[in-house]
Amino acid sequence: MFSLGLTNAAYVVASILFILSLGGLSNQESAKRAIWYGIAGMALAVIATVFGPGVYNIWLILLALIAGGVVGWYVAGRVQMTEMPQLVAALHSFVGLAAVFIGLNAEIMLNEVLALRESFGGTIAVVPEGTLTGFGERLFVKDAVEIAILKVEVFLGIFIGAVTFTGSVIAFGKLAGRVDGKPNQLPGGHMLNAAALALCVILGLLYWGGAGIWTMVLVALIAGFIGWHLIMGIGGADMPVVVSMLNSYSGWAAAAIGFTLGNDLLIVTGALVGSSGAILSYIMCRAMNRKFVNVILGGWGGTSGPAMEVEGEQVAIEAEGVANALNEADSVIIVPGYGMAVAQAQGAVSDLVRKLRAKGKKVRFAIHPVAGRLPGHMNVLLAEAKVPYDIVLEMDEINEDFPDTDVVIVIGSNDIVNPAAQDDPNSPIAGMPVLEVWRAKQVFVSKRGQGTGYSGIENPLFYKENTRMFYGDAKASLDALLPRLD
Repeated sequence: MFSLGLTNAAYVVASILFILSLGGLSNQESAKRAIWYGIAGMALAVIATVFGPGVYNIWLILLALIAGGVVGWYVAGRVQMTEMPQLVAALHSFVGLAAVFIGLNAEIMLNEVLALRESFGGTIAVVPEGTLTGFGERLFVKDAVEIAILKVEVFLGIFIGAVTFTGSVIAFGKLAGRVDGKPNQLPGGHMLNAAALALCVILGLLYWGGAGIWTMVLVALIAGFIGWHLIMGIGGADMPVVVSMLNSYSGWAAAAIGFTLGNDLLIVTGALVGSSGAILSYIMCRAMNRKFVNVILGGWGGTSGPAMEVEGEQVAIEAEGVANALNEADSVIIVPGYGMAVAQAQGAVSDLVRKLRAKGKKVRFAIHPVAGRLPGHMNVLLAEAKVPYDIVLEMDEINEDFPDTDVVIVIGSNDIVNPAAQDDPNSPIAGMPVLEVWRAKQVFVSKRGQGTGYSGIENPLFYKENTRMFYGDAKASLDALLPRLD
């Protein structure tokens, strides 16, 4: 068993490792090392907590850890990179549900401790030896003010946890295609959400004033409805922001649990996850030129009229034509999107890059901040395929280079290369900064068919005179293209 001092020291080291992990993930070259920092920090945190003071039934806890580890290993081995966004959303739901269960358990234990303390004459100075253990001992010595604060922590943990749980389940469903990706709200929309929030606050005040656990059960149910209704009202195009924000919610839920349990590491870790998720969501909203509150609440704002009609026709091209253009080009920019992930074409893309660079051509990648369905999705795929880091550039670094580019190859992207964002004030993505690929001399779009994609927004790029549609599965199309390069 760890002593209290050794446990606190382990918590400090784990916190430092988590901070180093977050800092390292900001750079592709340090990301792998940063992941190991996070793994080491979490392993240290779990060991220090399980074998720390006030923890009992260790064998039962270890059995649960082994079972969870086996399930996690199995799931991680089966999940493809295309399914990573929905996996992240699903894992967020577990954190939210844990917060709800711990909050309700804390309330039950609080009532038992208060009843026990009354049986000992209301004393808060002495804990009868062997009567209470762990968390119960800490509750026993709390005064009235501390208990009132604890009730606020329990309320916040249950409320945020329930919103996170149901919201993450719906986000998982939308990302997995099991729930309609279009915004859907019940009649009353935001007023219904506001009324539910007000009811939760009233129940929280009743609980703080001495009402029973039934208030927190109702809060969990109503907050669950809020989470479900909020995410149902958010469209598929905003799902990357939603996943990031749910990550933030799960962090704040974990921090609330930490206050309830008196666990400093959980407070620090929850605050790190909560704040970093909120900051990332804000950055992504800026990249989409959308208001943060509008995206999170869902359904606010909107356009004033119908979207602009798209004129012209999509002109197809075969692998031979694309190969000829690439053989003649001096500069090439590749824009990857979710279609590349679906086709698992990152390996073929990497082979294409190696061939072109071996011929002395300038090849770079243009990455939009919300490409794919998860922040950094494309960067991870390209790193997996051993694409050099120095040719992977962000939108702001490369957007001005398109007019001087001979060929742009768009692989499975739609909204992030859609000129309607600039030309159509009534487009759902109006004002969103996009990769201005249409300014290049030639644009080839690798796409399965003529559909509008996940968000359902028509793209005028596909009808422009300098654009040719390279139809088919991205990996199969690139495999057909590679042998034709000189």
